[in-house]
Amino acid sequence: MVDFIGTRRVQELVRDLGPAPFIAGLAREIEADYRRWSEFEKSPRHATHSPLGVIELMPACDGRQYAFKYVNGHPKNTAKGLLTVMAFGMLADVDTGYPLALAEMTLNTALRTAATSIVAARALARPDSRVMALIGNGSQSEFQAIAFHDQLGVRELRLYDVDPHATDKLLANLGGLALAGLRVVRCRSAAEACAGADIITTITADKRNAIILTPEMILPGMHLNAVGGDCPGKTELHPDILRRPDARVVVEFEAQSRIEGEIQQMPADFPVSELSQVLTGAAAGRSGERDVTIFDSVGFALEDFSALRYVYRLHRERRGTRASIDLIPDLEDPKDLYGLIATPRVVRERVAELAEA
Repeated sequence: MVDFIGTRRVQELVRDLGPAPFIAGLAREIEADYRRWSEFEKSPRHATHSPLGVIELMPACDGRQYAFKYVNGHPKNTAKGLLTVMAFGMLADVDTGYPLALAEMTLNTALRTAATSIVAARALARPDSRVMALIGNGSQSEFQAIAFHDQLGVRELRLYDVDPHATDKLLANLGGLALAGLRVVRCRSAAEACAGADIITTITADKRNAIILTPEMILPGMHLNAVGGDCPGKTELHPDILRRPDARVVVEFEAQSRIEGEIQQMPADFPVSELSQVLTGAAAGRSGERDVTIFDSVGFALEDFSALRYVYRLHRERRGTRASIDLIPDLEDPKDLYGLIATPRVVRERVAELAEA
């Protein structure tokens, strides 16, 4: 039997720990894995595109455990009452190839995206950053708000979304959380949200080359957490922002980001650093207060590996609902797979025939 970590179990684990401590623990896990970057077998995700969206497979392996995630991105799904992004994943043992757990990754993807944003922002944002613009108030926005308030000390959140109902939803959820000392401001435009911000998080859903941020919105010293651009033909930043002489662009996995990130707009030799290099000191992050740092985040399989291992460990350690799924045959004789479908009578009769022959 294989452990099954479904949506209800993840809900239980997050509620038990609390969203902010859960994200903080996951951020530690992700950072530790990025710091051992060389141990991982890495590749860009495999993407199957259609006119309405994309389906992707995201594998990662550190030689001991293997993980993959199946994830979609279909921006028009909400009109059908469906999620824009849905995912599930598996963690397996490399030595046997046997799966350890099958897990939901829809909620987990939002949690790990926020956790990764925090890992990057700790390395790139100014330590005194207290105001964040959050542009795109959809399904991942609460996780980003909670993470930056708890882990980075953000005290003012400036919100904007082209859909006012999305902002209504975010305001209601943040009000219910009662985050101490957090001031929330509803803005009428992306430019208004960015005014006075130290950090700008963009996390929009439309699959197109949008210009959410323009050069005049960006001031020296800002940190841009560009999360929404995550597939070919989907960007959020004007390319001149990337070209700024004071800009430092950091990506997760360069080979993937060249295809899917904001840097898909730039020539192949456009200089970037990988997050692992910044975390280990192999590449510079922010060198001064006036640098504009840009985390061009598309989501990488290592983060899902970290999330699957983290939730699997919590699932094993903590009390609560435990479930398993008979995904793998359990055989008395590992060479007798047919025995699973042979009836006892057929088996007995065949044994008798062979004995008489």
